[in-house]
Amino acid sequence: MPIILKRVLLTIRNHIDQLSWQVVVFVTLAHMALTWVLLSIAGEHALTSANTFFYYYVVTTSTVGYGDFSPTTEMGRLLVALVQIPFGLALFGMLLGKAGQSITHLIRRAMTGEKDVTHFANHIIIFGWHPVRTRKMVRYILADEKRVKREIVLAVTDDMEHPFFSEPDVSFVRLSSYTDEEQLKRVGIATADKIIVEGADDNQSFTTALKISKLVKESAHICAYFDDESKAQMLGEHCANVECSSNRTAEVLVRSMEDPGASRVQQEIMSSLHGDTHFSMMIPNDVGQFTYNDIFTVFKHQYDATILGIAHNRSALDMDLNPPLDYAIQGGDIIHYIAPERVLASEVKWP
Repeated sequence: MPIILKRVLLTIRNHIDQLSWQVVVFVTLAHMALTWVLLSIAGEHALTSANTFFYYYVVTTSTVGYGDFSPTTEMGRLLVALVQIPFGLALFGMLLGKAGQSITHLIRRAMTGEKDVTHFANHIIIFGWHPVRTRKMVRYILADEKRVKREIVLAVTDDMEHPFFSEPDVSFVRLSSYTDEEQLKRVGIATADKIIVEGADDNQSFTTALKISKLVKESAHICAYFDDESKAQMLGEHCANVECSSNRTAEVLVRSMEDPGASRVQQEIMSSLHGDTHFSMMIPNDVGQFTYNDIFTVFKHQYDATILGIAHNRSALDMDLNPPLDYAIQGGDIIHYIAPERVLASEVKWP
């Protein structure tokens, strides 16, 4: 490409970059109004009627030219040739260039994590990136077909691009810090409903969970993972809204040794990709008191679900596994069960 042409194109692009959408729209509307006035003066009343003009203007100015509408007077043809099409073509080129620039900018922001999701509400935030585990998390979340359709936000501090760009339900935000409140606002921390924290190490997970535990809404639930069990215990003691889990490799190995297949059972229970899996459900607060026996057979017969235990808070710190049949249950308690798919509280005929 000749150097002169490159310079001309670069100059045009720079001018387009400097123009705001407001200026482009204003100039386009001004040209449209001028065209209408001149055609009216020229006596082209068939082209300036309310039902025709916009269609005629777009088709003719873009040079598509279907031929169903065209000027019939000498002055009208002259105005179209000297005013409408030459200036209109420049404006159309400017509009297309500005639109392309805006689309490219939005894609770049989405890919590099520059976007802001403060308008999200009741969404899921995943803090931290692990090439294998984080991909599994997202896959497991999306595999639950009866889940509440929440937006998923992946928040990272790594220098990387959007790893789930093809997933419309997953947004990507790159932060400079997990503990800076201004940065956390970008992921809508105050309106998030579910949060997973798995930092690059236990220290990052600990400080992140500790910080956000004071910023989330009261009904939000935070899950944090640690390799060091002592950090999980320490955080659990100070933050009631954080459910801490730690590496249980020793327990799993011993249980698998004593009861062969135990590790496989755990994997199947936790995986939502196939077969029966673990779910939980909060009993509506307006449900009266009933017993474990009242609901156990209902779940099995109606939903092919087996109740594992009953908890009295979201973190399940006081869960009763396999309770006796006369165990008292009431509204606000949480049922943990295994089923082929999630059972919604609204689907259950409560005793």
